[in-house]
Amino acid sequence: MDMTRRVAAEFFGTFWLVFAGCGAALLAAAFPGPGIGFLGISFAFGLAVLTMAYAVGHVSGGATGRITGASAARGRRQRRDV
Repeated sequence: MDMTRRVAAEFFGTFWLVFAGCGAALLAAAFPGPGIGFLGISFAFGLAVLTMAYAVGHVSGGATGRITGASAARGRRQRRDV
């Protein structure tokens, strides 16, 4: 796949993680009594990562920088894709 699609997928995944996770944290801070609490924030971040892994993981690879670098060093990923 071309690099433009990979970068767009990473951007969209990062946007969703920040939007959902930080939005949940802001919601919990705004309504401390009936809010979602720490468990709700944890679930929001976890579900954000899970949904983006399924939605765009096949496009971008869905790996962190360390995993990408290690797989390139071992020859399992082309260096131009790093």
